[in-house]
Amino acid sequence: MKRFRAFVFLAMGSVAFYACKKSVNDQLATSQNISARAASAEDNSNGTVYIESNQASGNEVLVYTRSSSGSLSPSNSFATGGNGTGAGLGSQGAVILHEFAAHIYLYAVNAGSNEVTAFLVNGNTLTWVDKVSSHGTTPISVTAHNDLLYVVNTGSDNISGFHIGTDGHLTYLENSTKALSDGNAGPAQIRFNNAGAQLVVTEKNTNRISTFSVHADGLTSNVSSHPAIGITPFGFGFDNHDQLLVTDAFGGAAGQSAVTSFNLSNSGSLSLIDGPVGTTQTSACWLTITNNGKWCYAANTGSGTITGYNIDGGQLTLLNANGITAVTGTTPGDIDVSNNSKFLYNVNSGSHSITEFKVNDNGSLDAIGSVNGLPIGVAGLAAK
Repeated sequence: MKRFRAFVFLAMGSVAFYACKKSVNDQLATSQNISARAASAEDNSNGTVYIESNQASGNEVLVYTRSSSGSLSPSNSFATGGNGTGAGLGSQGAVILHEFAAHIYLYAVNAGSNEVTAFLVNGNTLTWVDKVSSHGTTPISVTAHNDLLYVVNTGSDNISGFHIGTDGHLTYLENSTKALSDGNAGPAQIRFNNAGAQLVVTEKNTNRISTFSVHADGLTSNVSSHPAIGITPFGFGFDNHDQLLVTDAFGGAAGQSAVTSFNLSNSGSLSLIDGPVGTTQTSACWLTITNNGKWCYAANTGSGTITGYNIDGGQLTLLNANGITAVTGTTPGDIDVSNNSKFLYNVNSGSHSITEFKVNDNGSLDAIGSVNGLPIGVAGLAAK
């Protein structure tokens, strides 16, 4: 049974992608040059979407500009200076945007070379800032709050922390590396809560949600592990009340996936609010929440659909009785909404595309179109 379960979750890590050039030297800049470029840059675009190629031969961040109607156009690509895996990551949060010290930074994992890369964001241009060891193997997800960044490594089942400098550079926090709840935890995502007082990690293989209390010096407590209620916790987010919403992939069982909501205390304990509330679909893995906190959306990798929920005090109600708020390309994966929450974007590994949707005032989704021709193995999606 243990060997079978390990196989199922290993498969999901791969199926999560297939089912759930600028050189670095040209982009290196001093802190002074970075600050000057940021101060003079003007962003006249309607927004931007970022994903990473995750290629084993050299990872890149791929940039797409957004029109006023929400459609995307390929813009440019920027080398991270590290390598990907070429086969998807089975995670959420491989690429994130973070505003700090009056600048916007992008952080991306290099899962194939055990690193994290930092870029300065200037509209649809990225300036390479730094690359550091993830202090573990196979980093798959990152999160940032104020001057702290943490990464979760699935190969070594640990987390590690970094101080973010005012120029975006990363400095490892000594003694910040902490183990997850199990040596075969199978993490899917790491994220700070809105207050920055807790770190949360979902563990696919243990069916648990791990929390770490964050101290004033940026270090954390040892892991505290909690039952996920549902099975195969995967992607998650925090609503406007700092309540935790988590997808439950249920091991890929047909029609069984769900979303569950929790209260997260200052001490890191979890208490159930609602759920698991079923999507009626298969393999809900990725999740995003609108900025007004009214709607959340789960991407169902096994069904090729997106399920929308109304959020009311942590209580979850399906927007559509059949769980189908939108139909995507095959095997949808990473998902995010734009900063203004007017548009939603979803990577589809089977069709090598990004599908585009308009978010209506009632939470419903209208298909806009798609961008095709993505490389095999892409991971992460961050929209602004």
